[in-house]
Amino acid sequence: MSAARHDLAAAGAHLASLGLSPGSSGNLSIREDDHVLITPTGADLAAIDAGRLTVLGLDGTHLDGPRPSKEFPLHTAFYRRDPATRAVIHLHSRHAAAFSCRPAWSERSALPPLTPYFVMRVGQTPLLPYAPPGDVQQAADLEQLPFPFRAALLQNHGPVVSGPSLAAAMEAAVELEETAALLLALGGLPARVLTEEEARAMADKYGTPWSG
Repeated sequence: MSAARHDLAAAGAHLASLGLSPGSSGNLSIREDDHVLITPTGADLAAIDAGRLTVLGLDGTHLDGPRPSKEFPLHTAFYRRDPATRAVIHLHSRHAAAFSCRPAWSERSALPPLTPYFVMRVGQTPLLPYAPPGDVQQAADLEQLPFPFRAALLQNHGPVVSGPSLAAAMEAAVELEETAALLLALGGLPARVLTEEEARAMADKYGTPWSG
């Protein structure tokens, strides 16, 4: 059994232990060469069976294993839009899901650059208009957005993040949740966010997407 399968199962257990994946709400994937390993529909991230993952082509074709998570179009869209992407994580983490119900901070990011760590680990995170879970057109819209990003908020739904490694995607998912929690804790209070120059300096240093 491949190391990628074991890594995906371990990642699911870790995210569940942090309380970021209630019930069977999340789904994870990892790219192996020209195919994708993804958690099957209804999978509990706390107890992923590494031997029972779904295998998809990059175009979403079901190649092997059980029926995939209904969110698989979002995963394959991230892999197709950026060949450097090696993992995708979709969660219903509480604070990020709550923040997805609010208006976007800007056209290119639902969240402002509240901390340097958000810019370093996540980068700009567009808000995608509401669509039913598993909507193919929403995934197509994500794939075609004409600016760089590694994470998005699905309106009234929750976060989906990608990364050049599974570890990087996990780190981004945790940081996105923490940033949303901080913003919700601030409520309507005045808050300083990073200036455009400060955000761009962090993004340039750490190679993350930020264009305001």
